[in-house]
Amino acid sequence: MPLSWYYHRLRTMSLPEIGYRASQYWQKRKERQSQQGYFPSEKRLLHLPKSILPTGTLDFQIKEQSIPIFDQKFYYNQPIDWHLDISSQRRFPKSFAKDINIRTSEYGSAKHVWEVNRLQFLPLLALEYRATQDEKVLQQFQDIVQSWIDENPYLVGVNWYSNIEVNIRLLVWFFCWELLDVNTLMQSETPFKKFVEEQWVPTIYLHCLYSHQNPSYYSSANNHLISEYAGLFVAASFWKFDESEDWLAYAKAGLEKEVILQHSQNGVNKEEAAEYIQFITDFFLIPFVVAEATDNSFSPGYRNQLEKILDYIFQMMDVRGNIPYYGDEDDGKVIVLEEGHPDNFKSLLTSGVVLFNNTEWKTKSDGWDNKNAVLFGAGGKMTFDGVEADTTNQASRLYSEEGHFFLRKQQGEQEIFVHMDAAPLGFLSIAAHGHADALAFDVHVDGYPIITDAGTFTYHTDAEWRDYFISTLAHNTIRINQTDQANSTGPTMWINHYQVQVIESSTTEMQDTIVAEHNGYQKLGLTHRRHLVFDKKSGQITVTDTLTSKSAQEYTLEFPLHLHPEVQIKDNGDNQFHLQRPLARTLEVQFDAALQVQEVRGQTEPILGWYSPSFRIKEPTSVLYGKMTFSGKLILTTQLLVKG
Repeated sequence: MPLSWYYHRLRTMSLPEIGYRASQYWQKRKERQSQQGYFPSEKRLLHLPKSILPTGTLDFQIKEQSIPIFDQKFYYNQPIDWHLDISSQRRFPKSFAKDINIRTSEYGSAKHVWEVNRLQFLPLLALEYRATQDEKVLQQFQDIVQSWIDENPYLVGVNWYSNIEVNIRLLVWFFCWELLDVNTLMQSETPFKKFVEEQWVPTIYLHCLYSHQNPSYYSSANNHLISEYAGLFVAASFWKFDESEDWLAYAKAGLEKEVILQHSQNGVNKEEAAEYIQFITDFFLIPFVVAEATDNSFSPGYRNQLEKILDYIFQMMDVRGNIPYYGDEDDGKVIVLEEGHPDNFKSLLTSGVVLFNNTEWKTKSDGWDNKNAVLFGAGGKMTFDGVEADTTNQASRLYSEEGHFFLRKQQGEQEIFVHMDAAPLGFLSIAAHGHADALAFDVHVDGYPIITDAGTFTYHTDAEWRDYFISTLAHNTIRINQTDQANSTGPTMWINHYQVQVIESSTTEMQDTIVAEHNGYQKLGLTHRRHLVFDKKSGQITVTDTLTSKSAQEYTLEFPLHLHPEVQIKDNGDNQFHLQRPLARTLEVQFDAALQVQEVRGQTEPILGWYSPSFRIKEPTSVLYGKMTFSGKLILTTQLLVKG
């Protein structure tokens, strides 16, 4: 990394964090010298674990032994190169893990490697074995785990670089152990028993040890820290080593703290990355279920906060269950128990119906699935089936303190849904997964995104694309002088965060009003205020942008509206456009006459007009791109009207 990166990273740290990083440096030196390749072959469980999950009977058969890895399909019925980036065909070195540079493209994409090494295809094999009792499937499972152990000695290679990956493997192995019914298998399968005791259990121990010794504290204490507490809590609840009770107390206290610290009092996650919410929520949900089953319940405050988090997920969803994306998204899942692309947001609402008997949430659930069957068993399904869905039209929900506003007019399957983002840039000093999107808005019509967030595409590779997708220009807000609202100094690091002030927020049956402004352009001597009014009777959304400068200097203003790739555009002239997506009503957009507006699609110099539906996937899309120059004070009015 360039020296400037280290300088800016140091700027994000407090004095206590600098001391902590120094202690990590000395720990790293010790590990490099004496712990690489360490394998505690003598390590044994104090006793076999007691079953926790009411897994029951699951009828499951794998159609094809493959899973999607971002833009690739990964086959696990053939030998696996655990250090290969299957996208670039580059390979990470088998050297000391903490010395490997993942922040360039030198070895490829670490994300691709890690996604394979999360081993999230193993529960699918375990499900199939549970359903078929096919010995070949059990042998394949054993061979894959043994291969991973052989090719990933402790602290060697990129798969020991990140603690979140270590803890996801712990959670995956917990589910596998339960689904395979390892305790019973060890009584009848002598070779399997030898493998478990001499290979798998010592490796589980190493994962617990690493989890405990490498916490993500201070400016890194985001979803990574939550994952570390979750993985260790579940592991220490299930597998009992000499240290397990200490690990359990440490992890439980951490989860209790972070479920409050990393969410607002209304259950809104502070990381400002919408898609991450399903990922993070599983790290709280799965330990909650395990704690209940082991008579080690979390506090009422934890339970209440989990309920609020699930309700925020419900409020985020449009009538068809789509969410408006903001911030980073990388398709991360904690546990995969279905083939294809299951919607974990909807699955979480299913869990919420079981836990909290919420009748509204059931309307946006996809019904019973394997994940909930494994977590809650037949009793959970009876509870779920016994809850009658409340199909009352949903109202707007304003999170004024957090800066997220979900405006809606719903009449059955017809819905106008608007999300306005007046939230902070992100969480902690580096705001790692936030985007420079202050005052951006999205519009969904009848459950179909029309005006939408551009997405994420990449983290540490393709720097020019990373810079674009996190930029102000890639969002439905205003950019001044080709400058972002905040300064990015690395792929997941921001400095000079803007502040957003919510001036007014109100909702009635007839009208919603949101007024907010940010100070991201104070560096240019200018403020941006956005006034959004949703008239529910007429279906009209009026967006008024006020740009105010005390100087006489001239500014360049850009105002893009990013459209979903399926949207068809009809240019009516005079800055008016009709936007149509199949199965949805028409959205008419009238830009201010002062703007020069053109359609841009799939442009690369400079980058504009792209949409990333998921990590490492991008496609051209249309952007209605307005531009002008001004000085002093400017007021722009944009009107959007749903017709039909």
